[in-house]
Amino acid sequence: MTARVVVAEAYGGPEVLALREEPAPEAGPGEVLLEVRAAGINPVDWKRYSGAFGTDPAELPMRLGFEASGVADGREVIAFRIAGAYASHVVVPESALVPKPAALSWEQVGGLMLTGVTAVHALGATGVGEKDTLLLHAASGGVGLMAVQIARARGARVIGTASERHHDRLRALGAEPVVYGPGLADRVRELAPDGVDAAIDAVGSDEAIDVSLALVPNRSRIATIAAFGRAAQDGFKALGGGPGADPGTEIRDAARFELVELVERGRLTVDAQAFPLADVAAAHEAGIAGRADGKLVLVP
Repeated sequence: MTARVVVAEAYGGPEVLALREEPAPEAGPGEVLLEVRAAGINPVDWKRYSGAFGTDPAELPMRLGFEASGVADGREVIAFRIAGAYASHVVVPESALVPKPAALSWEQVGGLMLTGVTAVHALGATGVGEKDTLLLHAASGGVGLMAVQIARARGARVIGTASERHHDRLRALGAEPVVYGPGLADRVRELAPDGVDAAIDAVGSDEAIDVSLALVPNRSRIATIAAFGRAAQDGFKALGGGPGADPGTEIRDAARFELVELVERGRLTVDAQAFPLADVAAAHEAGIAGRADGKLVLVP
C-alpha cells in the first residue's frame, strides 16, 4: 500500500509544496495508522516552510499538518496534536485520538482542534466567564470564530473586531461586531459603556494591543497569541508557541474533550472550505492572501 504525502521541498512560498507517493507507514507500539479524511490547514504550516522559524536544511523535505480527522482501527476519530497530517495515511500516537462527534462532517472536524484548543486556552487564561464582556480582536479568523462560540457558551458577551463582510456571520454566532481602524476604542466604549472585562488578541496589531490596554483595567485579563514583543513590553499574557509565551500544553490537551462536548451539545460548529490534497498550493495561497471562506482543510 502507498500513501500520498505533501512535503515542502525547499523554503519559500506555496510553490515549494509537492505531492509525493511513498510506502504507507507502519504503526509501532502505542501508535495507530490513521486513514485521513481531512487535514486542517493553519497559518503555522506556511510559516514553517516560509523560513519564519529558521531555514535549517536538515528539516527538508518538511512534512506539514498538526490535525486531521479519519479512521483508525475502524474508529472514527480526530487526531491532534500530530505531525505530517497532510497525507492520505499517517501514523499517530494513540494518545492523540479523540472520538469524532457525529454532528459535524469529516471536513469540519478536520479543522476543529488547533484553533479550538487555542481559543479555550486564551479564554481560560483571561478568566472569561458568565456575564463578562470580552473584546476579541480578529473575531472572524480561525481562532476568533472558535473563541466567539465558546465564550458565548460560557455566558459571556463578545464584542469582536472584523471587516464588515464578516459581521453577519459574527452576529449569527451571538457576537457584536465592530470594524477595526481609527476610532476603535470609542466604538467599543459606545457598545460597552460599563466597561470591558477581558481582551484576547488574535491578530497582533498595535491597534489591537493599544485598545485592549486602554479599555481593560486588569492586564492579567489581556492575552495575545501573536503580539509577543508587546506582551513582554507591556506586561500582559502571551500564549502559544512564540518567544516567552505560555504553551498551555496540559490545558490544550484537556480542551480537546471540551470541544467535542460542545459540538455534541450543538454549541460549536466549523465552517470548512475543502481543497483536494493535490491542490495544497492553491489552498495555502488562499489562506496567506486572506481569501479563505471558512476553515481550510485538505481532503485526500
